[in-house]
Order: sequence, then structure tokens, then C-alpha cells
Amino acid sequence: MYGVAEFTLEDDESGGSRLALSGPFLVATIGPVEHHLSEIAEPVSAIDLSEVSEIDTVGAWVTCRLAAKHSAEIVGASSQAQRLLNAVQGVSSDVDLTPERVPVWERVPEAVGQQVYSARAGIYGVVSFFGGILIGMANIIRHPSKFPMRALVRQMELVGVSALPIIGLMSFLIGIVIAQQGAVQLQQFGAETLTVNLVGRLTLRELGVLMTAIMVAGRSGSAFAAQIGTMKLTEEVDAMRTIGISPIEKLVIPRILACTFMMVLLGFYASVVAIMGGAVIGQVALGIPFFTFLGRIPEVIAEYDLWVGLIKAPVFGLIIALAGCYHGMQVQGNSEEVGRRTTMAVVSAIFAVIVLDAFFAVFFTEIGWG
Repeated sequence: MYGVAEFTLEDDESGGSRLALSGPFLVATIGPVEHHLSEIAEPVSAIDLSEVSEIDTVGAWVTCRLAAKHSAEIVGASSQAQRLLNAVQGVSSDVDLTPERVPVWERVPEAVGQQVYSARAGIYGVVSFFGGILIGMANIIRHPSKFPMRALVRQMELVGVSALPIIGLMSFLIGIVIAQQGAVQLQQFGAETLTVNLVGRLTLRELGVLMTAIMVAGRSGSAFAAQIGTMKLTEEVDAMRTIGISPIEKLVIPRILACTFMMVLLGFYASVVAIMGGAVIGQVALGIPFFTFLGRIPEVIAEYDLWVGLIKAPVFGLIIALAGCYHGMQVQGNSEEVGRRTTMAVVSAIFAVIVLDAFFAVFFTEIGWG
């Protein structure tokens, strides 16, 4: 156990005060007295260390700071204390530790420029990753026996089958909201029967596939990034390369194929469930029988409305899987990187999906599928 660091002020013959320190002046004991020492306002001519039992670098630094503040002489120091005093003497500085803050009109453009310049490395990484996928696909085509069928089936179960309950519930509620809000507006014009058209077209063309893609990005895209990132962090990916197994073929390609294929089924499933949700509102609020609502869907919906959703779904699934697997393969350093890359995977996937959805909306309108 350490003792207690203490100090006393004594009158000096020269008219000033003599500060006598006693006890251990260590980092573990100096805390209670350091604040009181810094508050001494009267002039001190000498600091006596003869009663100090132990001293370390922190104690020596506090002593030198007091001596410099009062222009006092340090006396009574042992040989060990004197070596520490000589080592820390003069290390204090009055330089401002707060850096000068650059004005916002300079700081913001500089930060944007740095982000744009650093995006070059990201583009190189994405192109390299996509090239690795193409090479892996070519190897699998040349050697079909290397195709990871079990991994593909497992990922299809995780991405598709396990997501049916949550996507079904979400889609059912979206169908209810679309039908209810649409009916309220259409009733003003006596056209509430057009709610069938609204629900059918909106879910098949846009919201069914789009909301499913967002859900899959948050659920499966994040899982891809976290799983592969953890394997990268624990050097399992490096171990696979060491024994001659391609991580692209065994980890990435099954996830990409599963997500691309299952997005088609999930998107169609979500649209059907959303239409059923709209039919429930039609029965309850509009007086349209449930099966009459469903029977009118093929009459009011064009065939190309179904194809619009089916074409967008695999593209969205491909983008989500690419984002998740790419960011997972970029993990390195520490576990914090796993969380950061997982977040980046979800954000980039959702952003890309929304941008592509806008592009598809313009494209299908231009070709007459609007």
C-alpha cells in the first residue's frame, strides 16, 4: 500500500515561503494534493524534497511545473529524484494544443475533393471484385463438379424461405395502406372502384419489388457482409486460399446466385400478398367482395406490369448480393471494421436499388410499358 502525499508551507528566512513535500509522490498518490498545489498563490522560494519517500515521472513533472511557476529552487532531492527532475525539466510547453480550425468554405470543398479522389480506389476494388466473380463463374462452367450446390441451397433457404414471414407481413400491411389511402382520395371523385387498379399496378410494378429489395438488403445483404467479414477477420478466407479453395467460388457466387434467384420469387410473393391486403380493405371499407377484388386484378392489370416487376427483381438481388459480398471481402484490421462494412453494404445496396428503380421507371416508360 502506498502512503499519502502531503505538503506544508513554511516561512523562509528570505521572506518567502518554503514548500516541503513529504510521502510518496507517485501517479497513484499525487492526485489528491496536485489540485491544492496548483492553487498556491503566495510566492515560494524553495521546494524541499528531502521528506519525499518515492517519486516517479509524474511526481517529478508536477514538482518541476511548480518550480517554474514560482521561480523556486528545488532542494533536498535524492539522486534518483534528481535524475527524474533532470529528465522532465523543460518538457512543458505553452503552445496552443487546439489546432487552428479551417473556415467552412475551405474545409467542405477540401473534404469533398478528398472523398472524390479516394473513390478511385473504391472503383478499382469493385472492378477487381467483379472480375474475380467472372473468373470464378468461368471456372465453375469449365468444371461443373466444383459447383457448390449445398452452399447454394443453404443460401436460398436463408435468403428466401426464412424471409417469407417478415416479407409477407410487410407486404400485406403495405397493400392495406395503399388501398385505404387510395380509396379515400378516389371517393372524392366517385371512383373508389379504381382502387383495384391502383393496388394492382403499384404493387406489381413498384412497391412490391422495391420494398422487398430494401428488406432483403437489410436482412441478407448485411448478413453477407458480416459473415464474410468475420471470416476475413479470423483469417478463414486466407486459410481457404492456402489449401487451394477459391473464396469467390465457395462464398461469394452461391450468395449471389441465391439472392438473384430468390428476389424474383420474393418480389412476386410480396406483390401477391400486397394485393390480398388491398382486397381485405376492399371487403371491409369499400364493399367490394374479397374474391371479386382478386378476380378483377387480371382484367385491369396489363401483362407488362407483371414483367416490369419480374425484370427488376433479379437486378436488385444481384446488386444487393454484390454490395454485401464486396464489403465483406474488404474487412481488415479489427472487429470495428465488420460493423462499418456491414453498414456500408446496406446503405450502398439500398441507394443503388433506388437509383436503378428510377432508371427502370424512365426506361419502361420510354419503351411504352408505362
